[in-house]
Amino acid sequence: MDEIRLAEAESRFVELIWQREPIPSGELVALCEQELNWKKSTTYTVLRRLCQKGILQNEGSVVTSRIKKGEYKALCSEQVLEDVFEGSLPQFVAAFMSRKKLNRKQVDEIQALIDNYRGE
Repeated sequence: MDEIRLAEAESRFVELIWQREPIPSGELVALCEQELNWKKSTTYTVLRRLCQKGILQNEGSVVTSRIKKGEYKALCSEQVLEDVFEGSLPQFVAAFMSRKKLNRKQVDEIQALIDNYRGE
């Protein structure tokens, strides 16, 4: 899966599923009507589109994710890194730090991640 981009409505929809999966499709329709003000047809259209993208699956009228939330966040961050910073993590960090001061705890957490990475 090279590139996954979700529209805002798709993101809200997938978030509902991540919070409740596995979820029967009928329950998902009722939830989307309540939370997103969607009709049944809208829910099934978006569900079908996200199944085609490989993000969700609907088997036996039970909806689950094929990509978990953490994996999705990782894929999105990789896309931003590629699209905006030409794949350079140091450029990203430098740009971020030029606008936001890190506190000591954040620096320690980042250092721990780097140390852990070096240890693998």
